[in-house]
Amino acid sequence: MKVQFHNIINSSYKDVWDFQSLLHNDIKAQKRFQQVNNKVNNNLLNHLIFCEHRPVITLGKSASYDNLLLNEEQLSERSTEIFKINRGGDITFHGPGQCTGYLIFNLEEIYRDVHRFVRDIEEAIIRVLGDYGLKGFRIKDYTGVWLGDESNLRKICAIGVHLSRWVSMHGFALNIHTDLEYFNAIIPCGIEDLNKSVTSLSVELGREIDKKEVYEKLKTILADTFNFEFLN
Repeated sequence: MKVQFHNIINSSYKDVWDFQSLLHNDIKAQKRFQQVNNKVNNNLLNHLIFCEHRPVITLGKSASYDNLLLNEEQLSERSTEIFKINRGGDITFHGPGQCTGYLIFNLEEIYRDVHRFVRDIEEAIIRVLGDYGLKGFRIKDYTGVWLGDESNLRKICAIGVHLSRWVSMHGFALNIHTDLEYFNAIIPCGIEDLNKSVTSLSVELGREIDKKEVYEKLKTILADTFNFEFLN
């Protein structure tokens, strides 16, 4: 599978959402053309986007506005946008210091299994954390990657995807050196348990983290996990 990499910095959420939607629709259009013309091409160009958004709160398909703790005026004062979107999951935050990764993949080139797709994203993040000496893991019924133990569970990566005609979009949000105060505006992922909170790589390691180094690790491990090659 061939993948084009895009690195977008200091972006508005809508601009990147529009961009990934364009790529998503293009792959679907190519698949429809092949189906109508009885052609098969398993080498469609797929896309991986890494971006660092301006502050934004997004609500997935299962999100409740009850999990938003500030009104629009208060969010505006903090220069934070809000969007209701079509990914799975509840409410989360994207912003500076976070790697938001969007996977626009034709899953029919890999496997037709959305649950395995999400688990493989989690596995890639767990492997990246392992490179920093951190033991990430999954929790049953809570999509994403966590650190800690039962008395103090800390979510470091949120995951939410959308599929149409087996073409994926959206993906993961890994906190590198994110200002965690932003998460006080929401009940992250709608999880109110007192033993569950949000964390970042810099908090866990107690030091500055080289964002470019994290990006390179993510690219390498995602390519290995999903068995793809980057288009030069």
